[in-house]
Amino acid sequence: MLELATVLREKVRLASPHLARLGEEDVRRDRGAGKWIKKEILGHLIDSAANNQQRFVRAPAVESFVWPGYDQAAWVSVNRYGQRPWAELVQVWSAFNLQVAQAMEAVPAERLSTPCTIGDQEPHTLEWWMQDYMRHLDHHLEQILG
Repeated sequence: MLELATVLREKVRLASPHLARLGEEDVRRDRGAGKWIKKEILGHLIDSAANNQQRFVRAPAVESFVWPGYDQAAWVSVNRYGQRPWAELVQVWSAFNLQVAQAMEAVPAERLSTPCTIGDQEPHTLEWWMQDYMRHLDHHLEQILG
């Protein structure tokens, strides 16, 4: 879907310099009990990109797509985002989202209606999942950049 891919590329272009300017002290700051620090939020967005890129590549090739969900907290923990350099996370986030944009752009218009079931979620079209990815991205970028 060319339109969403273009919007995603623009979000990466605009957000990356703002993310890069955040200091280690800010991105490691405790946000309260049970809340991820900013490094972990960006890490979660990296994990989301990884999972959605797979969905956006695989779903157009089948009539109905079923894919597992993922344990977000476990992924953040295993990838140790809180201990990694912020600049590295920003670079990975930026690059992975450009890859997601490429996958979105490659989906033929007639495949956007492919029904997709992710984990225990209710089924939606591939287009809906792409739009949901963008909503999710916006929500978490707002948490990081305020």
